[in-house]
Amino acid sequence: MSHPLATLEAVESATIEAAASRLATLLTTGGEGAAGPGEPGLEFEQVIRPRPLPRGEAPADAWAVDGGQAVVADARCLQVVVTRTSRVRFRAGACELQDPGSLRAYLLGGVEGRAALAQLGLPLAPTTTVDANLIRDRWEWEAVERCVREADEGALVLVDGDLWPDWRIPSSYVGSLLERGRQRGVLVIGVTKHSSLSRGGAPLLGQLEAEAEETLGAGTRWWAPLASSRPESVAEQDASPLGVQVVAARLDPAARFSFRIDIPAGTAPEPALGALAAVADDAAFPGYPYPLAVADGLAACPQWVRQEAWLTLDEHLHEAGVSSEVRERAFADRHRLMERA
Repeated sequence: MSHPLATLEAVESATIEAAASRLATLLTTGGEGAAGPGEPGLEFEQVIRPRPLPRGEAPADAWAVDGGQAVVADARCLQVVVTRTSRVRFRAGACELQDPGSLRAYLLGGVEGRAALAQLGLPLAPTTTVDANLIRDRWEWEAVERCVREADEGALVLVDGDLWPDWRIPSSYVGSLLERGRQRGVLVIGVTKHSSLSRGGAPLLGQLEAEAEETLGAGTRWWAPLASSRPESVAEQDASPLGVQVVAARLDPAARFSFRIDIPAGTAPEPALGALAAVADDAAFPGYPYPLAVADGLAACPQWVRQEAWLTLDEHLHEAGVSSEVRERAFADRHRLMERA
């Protein structure tokens, strides 16, 4: 009779081997049929091919927006989360604004989500589930709205991520914002660092990077149209439907990676991408827009931020008469305590 542990190890080895075999097939072969999970409003190009991208002129006014979030206290049925949204502005190549944004704290879980929902100021159903992702997305778009309002004509406003809002936020909210930007001559572009787009079940951008190197040569700046809003999506009975073009682009010849980039419908892709390439000069991460790199650093909620938020929360609970024993029973990380044992 075999030892249970030996049997378990054999089973685990077999599952890992099977997973590795299937993954190897996907990564090296891939296939046709591009897709983007969670984005049913997109219609993908039948044939996707990289093409050369000329570098454009840097915009005189460039903004960037990014958000951060963290769980400060977790009682499972109740959570205290904090979010913040940073804004950065570069004018004539010089950094004029670095606003990390203030931390906003929310109590989530059960009926407590209703109070958080009311603070979002959006026309959402009372039964809408509220989590940190929804809160962060809502205030990121509010920050983008402020950038569009304050930007000079011809400005570029960069968003970390795509131009599709959280599924609970009406797409017309962002559609209206993009239209106001167009009317003011302000272009809003979304840049996704690590895309979930796929082709034949394998990461699409990885395939395009290999194809571009083979057909255009190494050290080439390139772009490829991927998808756009479906006609029926744009034709909704909505004053401001969300129209988006999705492309992939390698914004610097020395860049290791390409990115998914979202551009408002009706915008000429090459000039927009050329202008984006002109600010994609992050020395630490070639090919990534530097204003977004700065915004990302400001918005982050590292461990020390969480710790300071917890200490402030803990102090308020103490002042409210909540004993240390009650606080410990509610918020102790039992998994961590057991792992230390």
